[in-house]
Amino acid sequence: QVQLVESGGGLVQAGGSLRLSCAASGSILSINAMGWYRQAPGKQRELVASITSSGSTNYADSAKGRFTISRDSAKNTVYVEMNSLKPEDTAVYYCKVNVETWVGGLPRDYWGQGTQVTVSS
Repeated sequence: QVQLVESGGGLVQAGGSLRLSCAASGSILSINAMGWYRQAPGKQRELVASITSSGSTNYADSAKGRFTISRDSAKNTVYVEMNSLKPEDTAVYYCKVNVETWVGGLPRDYWGQGTQVTVSS
């Protein structure tokens, strides 16, 4: 019903920047919160940043001051600009969106397939 396509991951040196994108498509009636999560090897998936439909944002402490989340509602896309990257930011990054579909029912969460971010020291 809803597909998420992520892009923008890759290999970057410490101190560098990356911009991740996640575009949602399908039977979308409305999108509520959108967010980015990450999972490093051997660790649990954790929130990086989220943004509501009204534009309110929330960041993990590790992301504050370095990452900026934004969304383009017309394109059903969420972005995260990541600056001053550190080796500890290395992880698979996943987007999550909360969507109400034309099919009906309660809004539910959809996850992207993940994109690898590797920061070398």
